[in-house]
Amino acid sequence: MSRPVTIGRLLASFAAISLAAVILGAAICAMSGVATGLWIRNLAAWGLGALAAAALARWAGDRLGPVIALAVPLCLGVTFLGPGLEGVHRWLVAGPLRLNAAMLLLPSLVVATAVLTRRHRWWWAPAFAGLAVLALQPDASQALAMALAICAIAAGTRSWAEGCSVAIGALILAAFSWTQPDPLQPVAEVEEVIQLASSHSPMLAWLAVIALIAFAAAPSLATRSREGNLTGGAGVALTALLSGWIVGPVLGAFPVPLVGIGLSPILGAWIGVGLLASLMRRDRANADRQTACRG
Repeated sequence: MSRPVTIGRLLASFAAISLAAVILGAAICAMSGVATGLWIRNLAAWGLGALAAAALARWAGDRLGPVIALAVPLCLGVTFLGPGLEGVHRWLVAGPLRLNAAMLLLPSLVVATAVLTRRHRWWWAPAFAGLAVLALQPDASQALAMALAICAIAAGTRSWAEGCSVAIGALILAAFSWTQPDPLQPVAEVEEVIQLASSHSPMLAWLAVIALIAFAAAPSLATRSREGNLTGGAGVALTALLSGWIVGPVLGAFPVPLVGIGLSPILGAWIGVGLLASLMRRDRANADRQTACRG
């Protein structure tokens, strides 16, 4: 029998794994001569994300999910209001910071969708709207990741026909995104950081890969004893999304999360985990109320 899942276990396990990945990335970048101010930001983002996750775990309520589901596709669409880079629109600009909108926002959308689609099938619409925006930006890596998450959620639906149609639709949109031209050239410390690590030591590169795999698996593993309920389903969906994040750079010039330079995946992953922890808290409160009623 697996150990009971606790909020502390989820947050602590994710904190340890994600911090290891961020520190490895910082070390690789420092050894490669990347400006200290860049990799220090990753460490700062990790701390800020941990605080945000703790706050969400403690205070996020059931009403936040619909707000997230409706707001995220709109926020992704805001990327088209900026000039973009060479016709590519993936970023939200905040002063000197350029944030990858999908990596910042998709984890929260995935957790919200995993919950809301169990209540009503129309909540698939925001997820598909977000996926369509990703295909048009274009951001093939994030479209693939979102499609994998949608497939994971669809696998838990009660209707076989609904699950299959949703999964097929998501994969078609993701496939379309890969047909769009993407002229952006890779930046070594962002998209090619594993190659940088390998240039110093193959062992360092393997450690980074192992840390990324553990990072992607953490939400599902930390909620594995809750499979079949909302928390377990959301954990699997979040793992599917993060798995897409680490597969994307293998297929093209896309950002490597946590190990590469970039605030958005660090903050976004933490927010998703915080929402997962808040869902766990509400599940536990409901279970306690049901136990009290039976008593």
